[in-house]
Amino acid sequence: MPAYIGKRLLAAIPVILGLSIIVFLVMKLIPGDPAQALLGSYATPENVARINRALGLDRSWPEQYVIWIGNLLQGDFGRSYILNRPVLDEVLERFGATLILAGASLVICSVLGILAGIVSAVRQFGWTDRIVTFFVLIGISMPAFFLGLVFILFFAVQWKLLPASGMYAVYGGGDLPDLLRHLILPAGTLAIVATGVVARLTRAAMLEVLRQDFIRTARAKGLSENKVIYRHAFRAALVSIIPVLGIQAGFVLGGAVYIETVFQWPGLGQMLVKAVSTRDLLLVQGGVLVAATVYVLVNLLADVAQAMLDPRLKA
Repeated sequence: MPAYIGKRLLAAIPVILGLSIIVFLVMKLIPGDPAQALLGSYATPENVARINRALGLDRSWPEQYVIWIGNLLQGDFGRSYILNRPVLDEVLERFGATLILAGASLVICSVLGILAGIVSAVRQFGWTDRIVTFFVLIGISMPAFFLGLVFILFFAVQWKLLPASGMYAVYGGGDLPDLLRHLILPAGTLAIVATGVVARLTRAAMLEVLRQDFIRTARAKGLSENKVIYRHAFRAALVSIIPVLGIQAGFVLGGAVYIETVFQWPGLGQMLVKAVSTRDLLLVQGGVLVAATVYVLVNLLADVAQAMLDPRLKA
């Protein structure tokens, strides 16, 4: 297992390096001048040229990339032009809120999706299967930002059951119950689409396992149906389900960008939207790179868990 983990870590290095190149190039291709965005009404040609020299933006793209990567390897993500604070401090501060939102969404979609998939597979072609499939298709088809607006309209505006935005109450609050109340709508919205995907693939994996000979043997031995389903079939199907959960972790991290904007959740996604609009290059590059690295590591953990369940994958 240590050798397998080492190989997966080595394979992740070129992936992260490639992501850094893509992020750097995308930010360079976005129209607009960071110096002009920083100076505003004081953006005279002389001032723009002076700021570009001070920030190193007058160098060639390869030079800027090499300098940026060199600083990253030393733990220096640079300094935000607009916020005037270290990029890493801002990213880590915001990433904590995103991690809460994405983690809650991933737990919800994993639990509900797996349970719905198992029930749907066990009751194949029955009314339960049809009902689950119907709601799964609706969940997959609905854009998450649209669902978020609908939830705000009903749960926050019409019925006044839950807060519409923010992570904590503006006045008072700040404790765990307050956080949970503010978390319900954004986490539920973000989890709906992912739940549908997990449920569909769990159903497919369970149906494939339930047709295997060892399941018929377990039933012939007189084991209860619950033991056959949850102790034997689900454990075998879990090998195919775990990679799906790793992919959905990336989905909830990416979906946090627009969900945080809709619900004004003070996380990494909201920070990136503001940073792009102000052309804060280093802040965007640092934020995206941290999120992408976390996604790669989550998928690495999913691969390791899959290999522990099925040792043949380590070959």
